[in-house]
Amino acid sequence: MHLNGFHAAKDDPAMVMESDHYCNQVNQDFAQCALFDGDGKDARLHGVEYIISEKLYSRLPPEEKLYWHPHNFEVLSGELVMPGLPPTVEKQALKDKINSYGKTWHFWKTGVHGEQPDPLPYGPPHLAWSFNHDGEVPTELLRSRDKRRNTDTAQRRQHRADLASLAKPQGGVDALAGKFPHAAGAPVGVSDNGDPHARPVPTFGVTAADGTPKGQ
Repeated sequence: MHLNGFHAAKDDPAMVMESDHYCNQVNQDFAQCALFDGDGKDARLHGVEYIISEKLYSRLPPEEKLYWHPHNFEVLSGELVMPGLPPTVEKQALKDKINSYGKTWHFWKTGVHGEQPDPLPYGPPHLAWSFNHDGEVPTELLRSRDKRRNTDTAQRRQHRADLASLAKPQGGVDALAGKFPHAAGAPVGVSDNGDPHARPVPTFGVTAADGTPKGQ
């Protein structure tokens, strides 16, 4: 699968990046993706994402759920696209991603909206999160993507509206509530399930002894 979409860092929601996901669908419940900052020969590898089904997510330990972002808004809003596919084929493929979750790490800040890219992968990785309400993705970024990809997010949203009947409330939809000043509502089918375990923002320190990263 080739997917194109947007992430914000959970610990720094102003860090917004567009990513081209190149994914291997290992089985019905699990996919693994390499994330690049474009689809050309000069594209830089800037992250990875693992995608799991609702079934696998339900088996996660509670403390693990803060790392996994929900996908229903990405699909139902039209934000997530599969470049080069006709809308009908794309819709059928994305139907299988309703109620799924992703765990994404960005290692290299390339193409952060409004910033110059780092020349190399500096600093620690950032846990990425999904956008879950209208108005959270910067408008100019969405318009720029649609123009470059010759796609129309609003049309895709309309085309996928009937998939809302398959959507269930998800953990983490409201994890970044209050972090986006222009956030509004969301498509039918996008709602938070109230699970408090998906909401905390992980913090990371460095052990004094050996310098290895350690979650706090």
